Amino acid sequence: DEFDGDNVNWSNWSGHYTYGNDASVRRGGYFQRDMASVANGNLTIRTDYIENGLGGGGPGYYSYGMDTRGHYEQLYGYFECRCILPKGRDLWAAFWMINDGTFHEDGSGADGAEIDIFESPNWGKKIEQNSVTHTIHFDGYGDAHQSETQGAFYANNPYEEYNTYGLEWNKDEYIFYINGVESARTSFGVSQNPEILILSVEVGGNNAVPSEAVKNNTYPTDYKVDYVRAYKYK
Repeated sequence: DEFDGDNVNWSNWSGHYTYGNDASVRRGGYFQRDMASVANGNLTIRTDYIENGLGGGGPGYYSYGMDTRGHYEQLYGYFECRCILPKGRDLWAAFWMINDGTFHEDGSGADGAEIDIFESPNWGKKIEQNSVTHTIHFDGYGDAHQSETQGAFYANNPYEEYNTYGLEWNKDEYIFYINGVESARTSFGVSQNPEILILSVEVGGNNAVPSEAVKNNTYPTDYKVDYVRAYKYK
């Protein structure tokens, strides 16, 4: 999606575990589709405090997660997002992938994994602020959960300027890229099933109660996405 129109193309995207105009609790805030808009060649996912709530949700911090479930999935290839990250402590902008097999507790990521191409939890940190993380998760999110974080990797002034975040995924490994340069690679939990693409901003906290850090941010703050692209092997 090049986000060249005037509205989100809902033939490409749906809410990530949130449906239609309804709000759903997501960590310390709510996901609701009015927080996503398209203009000037960008998708914007806005995070803001909404006193009167949206979509049946209560007062609180609103953002959005959107995925390609039912519209698009892919096995292997190269996946890339060009974007500017939202400013704010304990806000997690991300470009990631998942499938239903991720939740199977069978000791393997082959049936599915959460592939965090990037997450940006580091705003406000003295050393790591301008970095993103890459992480793999599988075997669900309970006691059997397994994960591997590759570390924190610097981008170029990512809260003010566009950077690209990419993943090459084949049957043997994941290879991560920032601005076309390899940042990490791993053979941990390599999924061998098609996965959907996700864009999201999560607010720190639980049960729609935000963390104290979230409350001290300046709002609104925007996650601006120029494009999401997926390439297949020839």
